[in-house]
Amino acid sequence: MEFEFSEDQRLMQETVGELLAKECPHEALAAAWETESGSVAGLWDHLAELGIFGLTTPEEHGGLGMGALDLVLLLEECGRYAVPEPIAEIVAIGAPLLAEVGGSVAEEWLPKLAAGEARLAVGLEGNTVLGHAATADLLVLQRGDEVHALRPSDVKLTQQLSVDGGRRAFRVDWEPTAATRLAGGSEGRAMADRAFDRGAAAAAAELLGLGRQLVDLTVEYAKGRVQFGQPIGAFQAVKHHLANAHTKLEFSRPPVYHAAYSIERALDRAALDVSTAKAMAGDAAHLCFRTALQGHGAIAYTYEYHAHMWMKRVLVLERQYGDARFHRKRAAALLLD
Repeated sequence: MEFEFSEDQRLMQETVGELLAKECPHEALAAAWETESGSVAGLWDHLAELGIFGLTTPEEHGGLGMGALDLVLLLEECGRYAVPEPIAEIVAIGAPLLAEVGGSVAEEWLPKLAAGEARLAVGLEGNTVLGHAATADLLVLQRGDEVHALRPSDVKLTQQLSVDGGRRAFRVDWEPTAATRLAGGSEGRAMADRAFDRGAAAAAAELLGLGRQLVDLTVEYAKGRVQFGQPIGAFQAVKHHLANAHTKLEFSRPPVYHAAYSIERALDRAALDVSTAKAMAGDAAHLCFRTALQGHGAIAYTYEYHAHMWMKRVLVLERQYGDARFHRKRAAALLLD
């Protein structure tokens, strides 16, 4: 399949990239890792002013009613700048899920989410440890075939160790009730499965941005690091490692875009396309991670050097919503079914 993003979609990517370059530079991100929340000061308000949180909220609830194809380039930029805010949780997963549920919950929460006045955390099946749970105003959680909406006061949060300083992790202990239930049975399972696919596709898009940033950082470092009388970037071994990482990353890009297309068009093969994208993007970002680690040498192991923030985000996102092995097995099962 051949397609091009629209001029508006490219303009949104450019606009978000410019905002993040200004408001979420390396220094601000490093400072955020030292705070209790892990958030970049002021970034949430700037994103809200730009209308980012309302992109996928239906127009009747104060949003723009956009789809997955409108998000994929934006999420790639979020990965490129390792944005710690729960953008994907709201625009890619939470808002579409609440819109599917409808009713009083959608009427109450979607306008708040779209305006940036509320935050959301999502926990799907098998995911008892959530990022951003402590700062969320609403938690959407799955248990079996049921999807529930709970407030922080309804759950017990226990902070966990996290390699990613921009995403505080919490174990969530909770009990479902009739009052918190949004959907159940086959309907609840289908909603949760679609939310899972949207989450995996969003993680794949962020991994593209993370991989790109790690390659760019390593290229710049290789140009300036002198060894044996010349920049290490002049050595063929370094060039080959970087070229391999770049090539693998570029080959994973079309499947990620195609997964967004399949989700937006609700194609029957959407789950297969999502698994293909997540596996390929996860593998590519991991290779970029290893290449950056080797290319930087010992300095990559230091906390003061900023590359570690992107490396650690790769370690988290390549496993979130299923790692590459999980998605290869899932794709094989879907193909053979």
